[in-house]
Parts: sequence; structure tokens; C-alpha cells
Amino acid sequence: MRSGFFKTGVILLLISTMFTGCGRHDNPEETVAESATPEADVHNNELIKVGFAQVGHESDWRIAATESAMETFSEKNGFDLLYVDANNDPDMQMGAVRSFIEQKVDYIVIDPIVTKGWNSIMKEAKKAGIPVFIIDRMIDCDEDLYVAWFGSDFVAEGEAAGAWLEAYLNDKGRGNDNIDIAVIAGTEGSSAQIGRSKGFDRYIDSKPNWNKLDETDGEFTKNGGRRVMDEYIKKYDNIDVVVCQNDNEAWGAMEALKSVGKKYGEEGTVIISFDAVYDGLSDVLEGNINADFECNPLSAPYVADAIRKLDRGEQVTKKINYIDEACFQHEDNIKSIVVNGHTMDMITVTWDVLLERAY
Repeated sequence: MRSGFFKTGVILLLISTMFTGCGRHDNPEETVAESATPEADVHNNELIKVGFAQVGHESDWRIAATESAMETFSEKNGFDLLYVDANNDPDMQMGAVRSFIEQKVDYIVIDPIVTKGWNSIMKEAKKAGIPVFIIDRMIDCDEDLYVAWFGSDFVAEGEAAGAWLEAYLNDKGRGNDNIDIAVIAGTEGSSAQIGRSKGFDRYIDSKPNWNKLDETDGEFTKNGGRRVMDEYIKKYDNIDVVVCQNDNEAWGAMEALKSVGKKYGEEGTVIISFDAVYDGLSDVLEGNINADFECNPLSAPYVADAIRKLDRGEQVTKKINYIDEACFQHEDNIKSIVVNGHTMDMITVTWDVLLERAY
């Protein structure tokens, strides 16, 4: 069992509590990087120029991630940040990265909208001698084209949701019932969508009484969640569980259910969500969302620490770097879950838990 969903430095900067993590490390070579320190470093007595190509601003999670990057890569911390919000447009994002290369930034940080199509532009960055870091979502390209990736184990998040649902249904005496499940997926082709679907599907595939009715792209937005849930309500007579691949989609789904007088959360359709932002956990506390699985948006301090190390001529572990995360629930009925042999505590949301939330 592992404790803490942030490393010590990030705790000192952002929150004053510790939770038991929901991330996992199946490969002993996969490591969690040391967190960033607040002291500013300089690049040849100048600010370190960083180009950051962000996905967009489609969710509360994304906004928290951007705010963290803005604070981390600030002038007071020794950085000159060139920031581009790609507004969920892959072509715009790749164009931003090419612009960073042309402007000869010192480092590039990318949170990729989609996984594919990056090899060419990554080769351009390597040829220009600009180290690239990937955060949050993964990309499909040669590993020697980027320094390191920092983010969440999306497959483990999906598996954790499946493990919790299995335990929850058993606790309610419904373990052998036929369970109809509808999934509102994130942006199709994103590594978050691919991983969460893959992890949760492992449980669906192992449970003959679990029936996945549908899985449709809700674009990680409240409007997308509402649109997809409206379609599901018209299409299916019974839905026992709705899996929303982020909190914004869950808000849209709940809005759709409420509009037709259907109950959800502790009083009706089970709602599972991901991200666990402040407002998402507020809904967990109120019983609107049954369980929420954290996706830590604070990758930027980890990247800043790695950049400082490179700038000092030190080595950076070139491996997948998973950030520790936590698992939350409304009812205090499931103490822990097991995913691939790793025990993960379930945290019951209270006012104290909510008040300690940093994002």
C-alpha cells in the first residue's frame, strides 16, 4: 500500500494533507519523479524559455492544470513561458509546437490532444536540439524523441473504477444481478479515453452479468455529457450505471437524468466519474456521484524539476513517471480495492477532505 497522492514538495506548495494513492507502478523501472522545489534556477543567467502547448480549456481539470503550469513556469521561478491554448484542435497544437521550434525555445512541454501524428514534428524538435516533455496524455512516437512523460496511469484508473463497482454491487447484494452500464467516453483517441476504457472494459469482459449498453464520445465537456446522456435515455429503458470519463461529463449526465425525473447517485442510477476536481468531490459529498477517481492535474512542478536538472547537466530518468492519485466515494462502505495486486484505499469524502482540496 502506498501513501500520498503528491510528493512532499508539492504537498508543501499546495496542500497540507495526505491521502492513500490510487496510482500504481507495475514496472519497477517506472518511477515517480521528485517534485519541484520553489527556488528559481537560471539558464546561463537568463530565464529558461519554455513553450507549452495545452489541449484547451474544456474542463475544470484542464483549467487547474493550466493554472498550475502558469504558476510553475513563472518568471519568479526562473522561466519565460510561451503558452498556447489549442482549443482541442490537433492541427493548431502541432502548429504551436512548430512555432516554439522556430522561436528556439529552450524546452517544449506538450499535453497532446490525440496520440497519433506526432513523429514528424517531434523529429523536428530533436533536430533543433530542443528537449521535449510530454504531460497528462501520451503520444505514439519513438521514445528517443522526448525526454520523459509525467501523468496518470489511465488504465489503472479505469481498473480502479471497475474494482470499486464490483465491491459496491456485492455490498448492496447485487453482485449476481444483470447490470446495464452506459459509458460517456472522453475525447476519442486521447490516451485518457483509451486507457480508462481499456481498464474498465477488463472488468466488463470478466463479468458475464455486466452489459455495456453503449460508449459514446462526450468530449470531456458538460455539454457533451448532457448530449450523450439525452441520447441514452431515449435509447435504453434501463441504465443501472453511468460511467463518465470526467467530472464535467458527469454534470451533464446528471442534468439530463434530472430533466426527465430520473434519480441518480445514492438514490438511483450509479454515477462513476474521473478527475475528482473540487466541484466533482462536492457532488460525491452530496451523494450525486457515487465514486470519483482522481486524475492529478499538477504535472507541471514535476516537469520544472526535470528541466532544472537538465539545465544543470544532470540526468533525468527517461521512463514513464506516474503521479500518485486517490480514490473517493460517497458511502463509507468500501474500505479498499485491489487492482493488479495493489491495495488502494477508498477515501470517503467529508467536509474536511473537501476543504483540503487544492483544485
